[in-house]
This record gives sequence, structure tokens and C-alpha cells, in this order.
Amino acid sequence: MENPLLADDVQSYINQHINTDPKELAFKKSPFTAVSMIDLITQIQAKQKAKSKLPTWYNTPNILYPAKLSIEQTSSEACAAYKASLIQADSLIDLTGGFGIDCYYFAKKTKQVVHGEMQEYLSEIVHHNYKALGVDNITTNCGDSLTYLQQSNKRWDWIYVDPARRNQSKEKVFFLKDCVPNLPENIDTLFNHTNNVLIKTSPLLDIQVGISELKDVKAIHIVALNNEVKELLWILEKGNQTPIQLIAVNLTGDSTSTFTASLNKDCVSNLSDPLKYLYEPNSAVLKTGKFDCVAQHYNINKLQAHSHLYTSADLVQNFAGRSFEIIATHPYNKASAKSILTNIKANITTRNFPLKVEELRKKWKIKDGGQDYIFFTTLANNDKVFICCIKIETPIS
Repeated sequence: MENPLLADDVQSYINQHINTDPKELAFKKSPFTAVSMIDLITQIQAKQKAKSKLPTWYNTPNILYPAKLSIEQTSSEACAAYKASLIQADSLIDLTGGFGIDCYYFAKKTKQVVHGEMQEYLSEIVHHNYKALGVDNITTNCGDSLTYLQQSNKRWDWIYVDPARRNQSKEKVFFLKDCVPNLPENIDTLFNHTNNVLIKTSPLLDIQVGISELKDVKAIHIVALNNEVKELLWILEKGNQTPIQLIAVNLTGDSTSTFTASLNKDCVSNLSDPLKYLYEPNSAVLKTGKFDCVAQHYNINKLQAHSHLYTSADLVQNFAGRSFEIIATHPYNKASAKSILTNIKANITTRNFPLKVEELRKKWKIKDGGQDYIFFTTLANNDKVFICCIKIETPIS
């Protein structure tokens, strides 16, 4: 029997109210006998969330949506596409399929994909949506994916897992052993059926903690979207003994910024006062913790060991972060701050500085925005300074 939500008049109602605040509909009566207002609101809220995050789903007719929370927790299309770029295979099984965004993109790179999902209603929604999207190389399997894996004799080119980061009491957890499924406990089971495992974890997971819980880690991709770290991707290769690579990726529109470092390689950086250009690494690079390797890679200097701001006399091309031209560097004291900062309009950032952005704005009545950028930081001699800059919008190639 067709889901009543797919009726033409119901879909028309959802689309007509796609820009309506769901609160306005909460006390109205559903115009349909077979569909409750709660179900209509669920579809509208979830589709609203999908507009920017999942444009393919949003723009495809007759898509069914789960609760809004599932949309919030799923990968964005941009992150899913990046994930799929790491895979080239004949077969892949996703043990924790969810709303199916990752599988959809894996299927573009893989001949055969299995979407595993414990929740029957979600598995049915995904099965329907793949048909609506015109995908024919994904099989949906409802049930315990580990059991499915253990009962199968098949070996997969890749196994993908995005463990649930809440325990059975719905409490947030921060160690892989507390997630569902428990990967440290089941990693040997996975390697009985593949040589390659891809794991998605929360960006809050400490990299060293994750390494201590897993084995055969080959690479860790730190994926940011518009400078916000969204996920960590762990590539495990059975028997791997090569050094672990850290790949920091920032996805912005049609461009991708990448920085790579070896986890166990120690780098040396030089310190200097601000020169002509200033550099601020993006959030994915900062998550690597390889601050000295950033300086060594780009052949630039750090301002101070703990400031994580960099400088050079010549402009670095394609820096993984923001680049600025320095206009002036001033000591942070009452006289200079009062004469230069009071009532100005500027974008301000603090790095290794005793005052927070909000405190500085309030203290000196600095308005937000404009073309000017000011960095408040500490130099190698521990002097507190503020550096006035203009942003370099287009990298020189």
C-alpha cells in the first residue's frame, strides 16, 4: 500500500507550506483523513532542513523524510561527496545507513552497495527514496548489520560505519567503545569480511583517543564545511604498518583546501615578529594539532609557540586558511588601544590573548564588520599586540 504522504494533494500541501513556520500549523486540523497534522509538520520541518544541506533530496519530487533530528544528524551532500571520493570499489556495505545520504554517493563510485539500517520505518523510507532518486545499485537491508555480516560469506571491498554517538539510554558518549556498534570490540569481525574500513566519527573525538581504541589506522581525514569541522573519517587497512596520515580538508562552495601531515613526524618552526603577511589556519588544520608542521610545510614563521598565527615576508599561495596583508602592528596598551580602537568598525579575532572578542568589543566599543581585520595575540617575547590587516580575497596563482 502506498504511503498516504505520497498522495498528490498531500505532497502539494507540504510544498505549499514549505516556508511556513511549523508553529503556525501546530494547532490546525489536518485537511486529510489519512494523514495527521503531526505527520505533515514532520515532513515540512525535515524538508526545510534539507533545503541547503540536501538539495538533491529537496529538489526531487515525492521524497519521504524522517524526523527533523535525523536530517540534522546526517551527512551533508558536500561531506558525503567528499567521503565517496575516497572510495573506488566493486562492493561496499554501510552498516549504519541512516537516511542514506552517504550510500547514495558511495553508489556513484561503487558497483554494489548495501544500506543496512536497524529501524524498519527508516529503512522503508530510504528504499522508497532511492527509487525516487533513480538509484538502482543500492540494496536496503533492515536488521542488525553485524549479524548480517557474520552470517554472510561475502567479502567486501569496503565496510563503512557511522556509529551512533548515543548509548541505549540516549545519552551522548565520547568514546568509540561506548558507541553503537562498539567498534573496538568488533573490529576483528569487520576485518574478517574486508581489508578496508571507513569510519565516520564526531569531530569532538580526540584523535589520540581514537587511535588508541582502533587498530591498523592508515589515515584520518578531518573534514570541515565552510570552516566548521563536521566529521572525522578514519581509514583502516588490515595489517597497515605505514605512518598515519592526517588530511585536513575544508570544503567551501566549489573549492577544496587540503593540508596533509604525518601524525608521528615532528616538525620545527621558526618564530618571528609580524612581517608583511599574516596567516590563520582553517579549523580542520587546527584540529590536526600539527602547528609546527604548518610552518614547515609553507616555509613561514610562527608568531609565538601557542598563538597558531603565522607570518611571512612573501605571500604564500593556496594557504589552507585565511591570508592577510599586515597594515600595522601595535602594542596592546591603554594609549594605543584608546587612540586606534575606540569606536572603529572591524572584524576581530583573538589568539593566545587574555581578553575574549566580546570583552574587547565592549571595552573599546568596536563595531562588527567592515573591511578591516584585527588580530589580538601574543608575540614570542610575550608582548601583547594587535595586528591590523586587510584580507586577501583571491589567492595568487
